[in-house]
Amino acid sequence: MAITQTSANAQKLIRRDRRLFSSSDDNVMSKQILATHAPDGREVDVRPLLHIIEDILERATPSIEAIVAQGTQAHTESLDDKTNQASSISVLEPLADIIDRLACELTCKCSGSRDAHATTVSILNMLTNYSWDAKLVLALSACALNYGEFWLLAQNYATNQLAKSVAILRQLLEILERTSMLNARFDEINNLVKVMLDITRCIVEFRELPPQYITSDVAALSMALAHIPVAVYWTIRGIVACGSQIAGITGLRHEHIVSTTEAWELSSLAHKVSNMHSHLAAQLASCYKHIDERKHIEVFQNLLHLFEMIHIDNMRVLKALIYQKDDLQPLVDGDTKRRVNIDVLRRKYVLLLISDTDISQEEVAILEQIYEARQHPTRQESQYEVVWLPILDPNVPMTETMQKQFDNLQATMPWYSVYHPSLIERPVIKFIKEVWNFTKKPILVVIDPQGRVASPNALHMMWIWGSIAFPFTSAREEALWKEETLRLELLVDIIDPLIVNWIAEGRYICLYGGEDIEWIRKFTNAAHDVAKAAGIPFGLVYVGKSNPKERVRRNTITISAEKLSHCWQDLNLIWYFWVRIESMWQSKMQLGRSVENDPVMQGIMSMLSLDGSEGGWALLSRGSAEMATAKGSIFLTCLLQYDQWKEQAQQNGVVPAIRDHLKQLHTPDHCTRLVLPGTAGRIPERVVCAECSRPMEKYVMYQCCDE
Repeated sequence: MAITQTSANAQKLIRRDRRLFSSSDDNVMSKQILATHAPDGREVDVRPLLHIIEDILERATPSIEAIVAQGTQAHTESLDDKTNQASSISVLEPLADIIDRLACELTCKCSGSRDAHATTVSILNMLTNYSWDAKLVLALSACALNYGEFWLLAQNYATNQLAKSVAILRQLLEILERTSMLNARFDEINNLVKVMLDITRCIVEFRELPPQYITSDVAALSMALAHIPVAVYWTIRGIVACGSQIAGITGLRHEHIVSTTEAWELSSLAHKVSNMHSHLAAQLASCYKHIDERKHIEVFQNLLHLFEMIHIDNMRVLKALIYQKDDLQPLVDGDTKRRVNIDVLRRKYVLLLISDTDISQEEVAILEQIYEARQHPTRQESQYEVVWLPILDPNVPMTETMQKQFDNLQATMPWYSVYHPSLIERPVIKFIKEVWNFTKKPILVVIDPQGRVASPNALHMMWIWGSIAFPFTSAREEALWKEETLRLELLVDIIDPLIVNWIAEGRYICLYGGEDIEWIRKFTNAAHDVAKAAGIPFGLVYVGKSNPKERVRRNTITISAEKLSHCWQDLNLIWYFWVRIESMWQSKMQLGRSVENDPVMQGIMSMLSLDGSEGGWALLSRGSAEMATAKGSIFLTCLLQYDQWKEQAQQNGVVPAIRDHLKQLHTPDHCTRLVLPGTAGRIPERVVCAECSRPMEKYVMYQCCDE
């Protein structure tokens, strides 16, 4: 018998397969394939059967050398539970007959004629009443049965006398001795088996897509359903090819063992089925994306509805926001660093601190001071908990650097935090961004014990009043502002107890800021001279600039070294001073106040304008109410002209005298800038100048200041 076929015969077979693989023939074939399909509505749960097929094919694809090399060593494997479950057995019982008939069909047809197309159509006709996924799984089951029996003998003939005797009858011993001739052939078979298994899994997944989230009118699913019949045909065609190879090997048909043309046929089938799998896998990915989008929309709508409902406690709302399932503990206790359940928040006021991992150290440090100061269980304003919700871009994979940044930040927080950002679902992130308007700047959403939103962002209330603002509602905010006037205590609060003592002592107190150290030297010297000349108790405090950087840090060192005035060495305190001023602006804006009708807001805007101006600035106050403010150059000139207003100071007081003299120094020509953080919340369309009350022009400014 010839070892190789003639070149003419090889070319003939190649041309035949090229015709079969052509798209025009596929179109003709599609009609023939569809003619075999007449489903009667029977439902087959193919998943348990597919598990068994996977188990057989994955265990039955070692190399020939590995089989021979086993020698006399006993080889035992633990059985996989998934192939022995009662559910698998119950599914197999009604299908055993058809699988057995398909296996016989493969054995008989593949051992005789070589008309693979006819055999494939015959198998499809046997499966005419089944769905496409069931056809494929049942055909693959028959293949796995024959293939598995072959390999069962091959793997056990050396250690089991029964297997050895059967192998002798099937002439497998002689075949297994020809390992060099079989290696390439079994590599091709194993490769085809792998791609057939891959495409079968894919087609089964299409069948399992949830109909409530995707229908056949979706383009990706529609396209896939149109291609699945042809894909099933070619996969079964691959099954027939594998059956022919096994039949040829077990029958010791040498022409099959060494035929390079048939090896090419296996390779071509594997390539074709692999391409079909790639196409279907791409459509399946699109289907899953569509399903995810529909699920996300559903979850988002449910969240909207959830906040319109009445609840007996806050558990349903918090679980929807943090983590829905009960299979793990989603929170970390900041005190013990142990994981806990959401139940620890039941019927409490919960402050959701929402931010990314770029939240500043200053914000965390100051919020920590406020949080720890509230730890008095008997006080009403202590009845709340803080939970950090880390919101990251779900489209950006978590890197090792990002994970380390998250871990370090989480470790510094004394309150509860979500165990990992991935626990927060995409629809929740969408809800937080679109409904609660989270962008970049941290927000503090307050959920009351019944799951209602008490405040969409109470962070500005927390910065201004701390825990005194509890329960952080708009009504509480209104009540607190009714008790406030523009006074030094409001601006400084508890940032520095020394200043509070100075106020109580009746001292004249001057806050000043800016970054020009030369102006600072001139101004502080002039201020001390005036205080000495006027014989008044006096205190100077340097408050730097908003978002303090390296220059402010250097200034505090210089001011302390040269004893120019009192200053805060901790830049967190300087940051906190200015963020409170900005928070007052946000609070007033949120309550609908304006500069024209609110004296406190006028003073706040004046402070922000001074901070945004070039050079320094100063604010002089005595007691709670008397204030005088101006830019640094004008205030310095006023102090240097003390002789011009000292008599008025003796008659009316120092602050009124300075305020009147500053008005005289003021000129119509001025340039006032009000810098509001771009993420500070609602930015008004109309703002009037703090100096002349005319509408200010609005610009957009981008700043990068890396000192």
